[in-house]
Amino acid sequence: MLTRRAVNRALLARQLLLERSPLPAAGPDRAAQVVQTIEHLVGLQAQAPFPPYYGLHSRLDGFRPDDLAALITDRSVVRIALMRGTIHLVSARDCLPLRRLVQPVIERGMRGAFGKQLAGVDPGELAAAGRSLVESEPMTFSQLGQALTARWPDHPPAALAQGVRTYVPLVQVPPRAVWGQAGQSLHTSAERWLGQRRPSREPAHPVRAASRAELAQLVTRYLGAFGPATVRDVQAWSGLTGLKPVLEQLRPSLLTFRDEQGGELFDLPTAPRPGAGVPAPVRLVAEFDNLVLSHAERSRVISNAAT
Repeated sequence: MLTRRAVNRALLARQLLLERSPLPAAGPDRAAQVVQTIEHLVGLQAQAPFPPYYGLHSRLDGFRPDDLAALITDRSVVRIALMRGTIHLVSARDCLPLRRLVQPVIERGMRGAFGKQLAGVDPGELAAAGRSLVESEPMTFSQLGQALTARWPDHPPAALAQGVRTYVPLVQVPPRAVWGQAGQSLHTSAERWLGQRRPSREPAHPVRAASRAELAQLVTRYLGAFGPATVRDVQAWSGLTGLKPVLEQLRPSLLTFRDEQGGELFDLPTAPRPGAGVPAPVRLVAEFDNLVLSHAERSRVISNAAT
């Protein structure tokens, strides 16, 4: 059994919040370590432009705003809708693979909010039209929606733009989120921005379903950054459903514990679990940091009295 405090300390250790990692003084290794940290955390919540800077400052000793600003500008990291359908800052390497895994989450959110308003619109045609527009020139959602009404005049511009966001992986481009600068949320396709091969066509579901092995890798990465955790925790973080069979497949390679309420916690055998007695220093937690948002039951971070 792991006490709530022991679970808290394990989480803080994996989040690099018990001890900040030192950054190299300069050079490519410094930039590489910032990217590796973002990948270890499976991205940083980035609904607002600047919380990722605060989140990295709390985790990396010597971090400066220019460290992240340069990575955004040179396209080493991007901001895109991912887990739970919210904007995350992720590495260029992770961008499209993660987007494909959480595509069902993006589609479910769009259907719930705009499905009726897009009745009669072919998703493939909408995706192709939207991709052509944003790849010609990065656009705000307002500009994109208005441009699409020339073809679909009977549908709300906002719904059309969100339909494109659902079926085309859109990234926000600089100067948005560059420290010391300001700019509108302009979007283009991830493939165009990252110089990767674009789809040859735009079917209604432009990516194949994730395999069990790919979902297992996603769950393993989650546990490395946020464990120990329950099945419900993994689902709350990702927005995906039906992950219990994935955890059962992984069970032989994992350790299991019980929390104070009797819930089953899964964990990686080699992940740090420093123990309840380890002191936790004061750290600044960025707005909407995944530290707080990535568990179904948040008392490991926020006391019940505070909520």
